Amino acid sequence: MTLRLGDIAPDFEQESSEGKIHFYDFLGDSWGVLFSHPADYTPVCTTELGFTAKLKDEFSKRHVKAIALSVDDVESHQGWIKDINETQNTTVNFPILADKDRKVSTLYDFIHPNASETTTVRSLVIIDPNKKIRLIITYPASTGRNFHEILRVIDSLQLTDNYKVATPANWEQGQDVVIVPSIKDEAELKQSFPKGYTAVTPYLRLTPQPDKN
Repeated sequence: MTLRLGDIAPDFEQESSEGKIHFYDFLGDSWGVLFSHPADYTPVCTTELGFTAKLKDEFSKRHVKAIALSVDDVESHQGWIKDINETQNTTVNFPILADKDRKVSTLYDFIHPNASETTTVRSLVIIDPNKKIRLIITYPASTGRNFHEILRVIDSLQLTDNYKVATPANWEQGQDVVIVPSIKDEAELKQSFPKGYTAVTPYLRLTPQPDKN
């Protein structure tokens, strides 16, 4: 199964380090970050899971729930979590799916046979409260994910869902944004963007981030 942006994220039930997870119930009306790991007791994944735990407050203020996946069983996960907590100076505060039967990995296309026929690649999906997939990123197993970028994308998605703007290259919270090209009427521009805007070209118009004072 190949998932694309805008698709509805598949629901599932699967065991985890925190008991059986019914995915839609787990998400509720929150945003979700589901990310896969090649296996337990792997060095890059250990750093990723530790860093994700440290971002709990950042995820919470964005109304985001994190959930990880590895193809090992619950008992293995529990032992690995002890290592993560000790070596990364944190406490894992989100579930790790025990996808030993590859059910969820198959649903979310986390196994790429030309990379490995048995382990999942380092994939991550962002899911919105309507259960739509909004971002898919896949890294090679040798490269740890940039979770600052994940937060940046969530900020962009949440902003652009509420305002008629897009975010330019390397945008971060508080910086100017781009007015979408579909708005051409001057009265609508003044109403929607009372802080004004700068027209670099007729199609590239920069305005202060609308939800910031």
